[in-house]
Amino acid sequence: MAEPDDHRGLHDDDAMRTRLSDLSRDLSRNAPKKPDLSSGSGPSANGMGQAISLGVRVTSEFAAAVVVGAVIGWQIDRWVGSSPAALIAFVAIGTAAGFWNVYRVATKTGGK
Repeated sequence: MAEPDDHRGLHDDDAMRTRLSDLSRDLSRNAPKKPDLSSGSGPSANGMGQAISLGVRVTSEFAAAVVVGAVIGWQIDRWVGSSPAALIAFVAIGTAAGFWNVYRVATKTGGK
């Protein structure tokens, strides 16, 4: 009686292997394609580096314009003796200049 059970076990193993191979084939056929980074069509590390560089440049130009406006306004207030009037005016001018710099950089890089 042991022989029929062993024979059925071998048959089940063959069926499982066939089924496993069919499933593996179907999975590999339906798997999403990985981007080919060597062709330049997918995302690249250089593109990410350029984006970070542009972000740092825009941020530093905006902050520098506001800080320079604040320093000029503060210095004029010290010379003239007007309390915060020049400081407020030149911080506003510096902020406008900072936005202008951001706009200039964005339109230059966007149009390439």
